[in-house]
Amino acid sequence: MTPPDPRCLDTGTQAALRAEFPLLRTGVYLSSNSTGAVPRGAEQVLRDYWETLRSWRDDVWQDWHVGLDRYADSLAALIGAPRGSVLTDANLSTFLARLASCFDYRPPRNRVLITDLEYPTVPFIFRAYRRYGAALDVVGTGGPRLDQDALEAKLDERTLLVCVPHASFSSGATVDLPRLVARAHQVGALVVVDAFQTVGVMPLDVTALGVDVVLGGAHKWLCGVGTAFLYVRPDLVPQLAPAATGWQAGDRALTFRPSSGWAPGVRRFAGGTPYPLTSLLSQVGLDLLAGVGVDAIRRHSLALTQRLLDRAEAAGIAVVSPADETRGGVVCLDVPDGEIVKQRLAARGVICSWRGYLRVGPHAYNTLDEVDTFMDALHEELHR
Repeated sequence: MTPPDPRCLDTGTQAALRAEFPLLRTGVYLSSNSTGAVPRGAEQVLRDYWETLRSWRDDVWQDWHVGLDRYADSLAALIGAPRGSVLTDANLSTFLARLASCFDYRPPRNRVLITDLEYPTVPFIFRAYRRYGAALDVVGTGGPRLDQDALEAKLDERTLLVCVPHASFSSGATVDLPRLVARAHQVGALVVVDAFQTVGVMPLDVTALGVDVVLGGAHKWLCGVGTAFLYVRPDLVPQLAPAATGWQAGDRALTFRPSSGWAPGVRRFAGGTPYPLTSLLSQVGLDLLAGVGVDAIRRHSLALTQRLLDRAEAAGIAVVSPADETRGGVVCLDVPDGEIVKQRLAARGVICSWRGYLRVGPHAYNTLDEVDTFMDALHEELHR
């Protein structure tokens, strides 16, 4: 048995948490940075949803809207946002495109500053907005770490938006958000944060940060499925009017009469008829994580990723992720034939992911013993 680490969750708390995730009984699952485990309580949500469909009644939409709002407000509580300042929809791409449609890209303030560590969604969308005048500027070194000095040196009065990942999906390296927000606001630029790789495993207080926009989603660290969220700083909302929109963004949407203006608050970023099932399913996992607490989850995560770092160093395996606590929840390892190694590990019931590097993402429901099992299996595969 691996010696206990005082930062890890206590045995009782973790045993109760692990019991909620059937996937953990099938092997060693260390891929929550890619797709998180889904708790067993989601099965009852599916059954209830089927009963609704089997005996359809139109007024069920009232309850579904309550469920959608409850999930959005639970997310708001998790990231330190006011109630009513978070909205959910199908995916992050949908929200980012709506947000991008709010702006006038005529010079002089038409620069969109991003890094070369973005998930492909971000550059793809902003390249499309070049046709409206957006001047896309990609900053980076081609490596796994963000050069924040180089990014901030590019910020000036021509910058409209600066869009960054809170943590890189390819290395786990995080951005110093307080520093970036302060610098961007000095020149009048808005900060858009893709927090898909951190929310649920790292604390994030959007109010304390003063960040303008945060996007994320459920199917990684939040133990949910197929839904994304958008937070917009409440005092910024009245200044934004998305051109890419839908009927639920109107001020009379649920009266089914033509709207004369925008719905109040962040709901102006809504689209068409929502799909409630994914939020209802994702509520189950979010409630479990909230019961543990994100600070405790972060301490546990740091202990498990430190174990990965220590074992990798002892084995002479190159580590791409930061060795200090600026790393997110994932440790990325540079191993020969990494994608093939990932497949061989999976055949042994040891699951991680590969995106240029071998990515290992233990979550609150994982143990130090599982980390050791993974590293033992990796050592065997690298020396077979």
